[in-house]
Amino acid sequence: MRTCDYLIIGGGIVGLTIALEIKKRDAQARVVVLEKEKELAQHGSGRNSGVLHAGFYYTADSLKARFTREGNARWKEFIEARGLKINRCGKLVVAKNQQEVEGLKELKRRGDLNGVETYLIPLEEAKKIEPRVKSTELALWSPNTATVDPRECMAAIAAECKAQGIEICLDSPYQSRRGRDIITPQEVYSAGFVVNAAGLHADRVAHDFGVGLRYRILPFKGLYLYGSEPVGALRTNIYPVPDLRNTFLGVHFTVTVDGRAKIGPTAIPAFWRENYQGLRGFDALEALSILRDEAMLFLRNDFNFRGLALEEIKKYSRAYLVQQAAALLEGVKLENYRTWGRPGIRAQLYDHQEKKLVMDFLLEGNREGLHVLNAISPAWTAAMPFAEYVVDRIEALHRGQEIAQA
Repeated sequence: MRTCDYLIIGGGIVGLTIALEIKKRDAQARVVVLEKEKELAQHGSGRNSGVLHAGFYYTADSLKARFTREGNARWKEFIEARGLKINRCGKLVVAKNQQEVEGLKELKRRGDLNGVETYLIPLEEAKKIEPRVKSTELALWSPNTATVDPRECMAAIAAECKAQGIEICLDSPYQSRRGRDIITPQEVYSAGFVVNAAGLHADRVAHDFGVGLRYRILPFKGLYLYGSEPVGALRTNIYPVPDLRNTFLGVHFTVTVDGRAKIGPTAIPAFWRENYQGLRGFDALEALSILRDEAMLFLRNDFNFRGLALEEIKKYSRAYLVQQAAALLEGVKLENYRTWGRPGIRAQLYDHQEKKLVMDFLLEGNREGLHVLNAISPAWTAAMPFAEYVVDRIEALHRGQEIAQA
């Protein structure tokens, strides 16, 4: 039996930044982080796009809007202080037709409400930023969008945790709870307070605590195609106007931290939580549960799931994915996009009572623990201020203030 004041389940960026914030407020606290893999950054925190978002997509009443702008600035400070890699390449959002021009104006309006620096510029000016860009009349320029190396950043955050006396236990998956004790294959932990930041498995952990029973994780697979054009052939990230009714931003061009271009991501419904490649991570009961949810969504067509699924499955085709991206940029050739990157899985929360995807960050908790049920994109960008918010909620729970949702 091992004891600690705080036990954090999940060693991704959310779990580690929460651990650091707890330690910042209480230097004497014994903080332990459980990570189920033998190395950090094996899931979303090491497989994300590496984009530091600026924060103009989100409605002003959302947690995403509150934390993305500040998170962008905080990451840049952290990276510069440690000499880590960053590409301050910015982002252009483009319109494929006249209807999408109105979408650009809506994004500009949201950016203004969120205090995010954006510029609605004519196509001629957009071409000075990226000569190959395609758009209808206007484009939205975000100068503060940047790209980083997520794995390098995760290593730096982990080093900071260790310097602060936070114990990160690798190869220590959560198995179950017994009363107030948490069981792993190696140890049993008696924790004063549990924080569930388990990402793809957050719903399963929460359900063991009797929390978040109306929610389940629906996994979506994200694929990227890497280009072979020379470094600098693309100067900035190029995004389409997204469908603001869902949480996905559409196929786009990302300029990586080392100046390469990639196309993606997809949002293909996955059949189990860690459905990266082949049968790796396959769990028959889990797959049956997720397939049941997806089949019901397909039949009922909630939030146009049928159309989304059929469209996304086409993107397994390299030719189709490149064709979609070519609407944003001149001179896009299929032969320049042959290399698939590491797949990622988006841990998207689904509310099976309301029959809809949860669009914002979501927490539920009680005096035993706090559960980060939905930490979807831009959780990487927002991680540092979001961690402060989470620890504020933990302190409220310690004071006896129950929070059903936040």
